[in-house]
Amino acid sequence: MPFALDASITACWVFHDEDHPHADLALQRLRTDEAVAPSIWWFEVRNILIVNERRKRLTEADSIVFLRDLSRLGITLDRSPQESEVLRLARLHRLSVYDAAYLELAQRNGIALATLDADLIRAARAEAMILIGEGG
Repeated sequence: MPFALDASITACWVFHDEDHPHADLALQRLRTDEAVAPSIWWFEVRNILIVNERRKRLTEADSIVFLRDLSRLGITLDRSPQESEVLRLARLHRLSVYDAAYLELAQRNGIALATLDADLIRAARAEAMILIGEGG
């Protein structure tokens, strides 16, 4: 069954020193399953790469290889959020609109959410949603 993928999980896949069991589980699921992410994910992932290139944690070549490998995974971008629901979730759970977009996507599709973001995890639990690594 597909799941919603957050950039915090994706970031773990870039850095060898940032392993997390939930990120590992999401990557394992992508070998046989698909993930969906809101369109903001595309920008967030690339921003993570550029920021870490500037910090000398990654090279441009590292970013190119990672993006190539990432493109081979079954990740689909969702470009049709329900605006009123994103805003409702952001207000209710005091989330950024960006984070609320991940929550709304998972909720709308009735799928688990893969995230390491503490605020997003808290909101997902409050919404009684399934999280990857916690039964999902």
